[in-house]
Amino acid sequence: MKTKFKTIVISDVHLGTKGSKAKEVARFLKQYTCENLILNGDIIDGWQLKKSGSWKRKHTRFFNRMLKMMEDDHTKVYYLRGNHDDFLDQILPLQIGNLSIQADMIYESCGKKYFITHGDIFDSITTNLRWIAYLGDVGYTFLLWLNRLVNYHRRKRGLPYFSLSQYIKGKVKTAVSYVDQYEEELAKMAKSKGCDGIICGHIHKAENRSIEGITYLNSGDWVETMSALAEDHDGNWQLIFYNEIDFKVKQGHEKTPSETIPELKLVAFNKFDNDIKIPNFF
Repeated sequence: MKTKFKTIVISDVHLGTKGSKAKEVARFLKQYTCENLILNGDIIDGWQLKKSGSWKRKHTRFFNRMLKMMEDDHTKVYYLRGNHDDFLDQILPLQIGNLSIQADMIYESCGKKYFITHGDIFDSITTNLRWIAYLGDVGYTFLLWLNRLVNYHRRKRGLPYFSLSQYIKGKVKTAVSYVDQYEEELAKMAKSKGCDGIICGHIHKAENRSIEGITYLNSGDWVETMSALAEDHDGNWQLIFYNEIDFKVKQGHEKTPSETIPELKLVAFNKFDNDIKIPNFF
């Protein structure tokens, strides 16, 4: 039985990159039905496609799944622009049937208002210093490559998945400070717009908490954490993590082996903290 939600929000799928978990997100969407599907930015990674990225069949399957939801469940899809899919600026706004492509939106549900935006407009690095953002993206791509190498050797030794990029971001003081400031500024923006909450993505850090009376919701990403936000019909929000879903295989009802976890996003690393102690990966 599929679980029915009022709204599902996903972001930062980064289709067109090696780190994108396109197969997993398509499988995730098969498990649920919803009235509204909000794709909150960086669904397609135009930056990487211009450089070394490639479009594969599994990336197309994501959109096939989306179209299937629109056809079978009459799901309304809202695709909001992110910084990596800023090529959408050329066609915004666009409405085609149940598909709406726009910059951001106000979402009203159960007597509450939420401002929904990818979040990059509040990031002075990606907004004002684009070349630094691209440089940070190169460094992040390297981290993804190193992350795959580390976990290849860990799997051979029977060790569980370890997120190198999340570990480093959690230890770098500048990154931690950036995330805290980012969340606080978004909460202030929601309040200034007369909203009860903010729904965003961009920093690849799933979150559901209150900041000075404002509900702060971040859908995470589908490169490393593989997470999404879901709202039930009573207006309650929850985070769903792919690796916590109990998938069953019809033959013998066995659980499928957990698939590798994804990556984090473009949060520029200015410098690493000298206190960082890298654990024994292997």
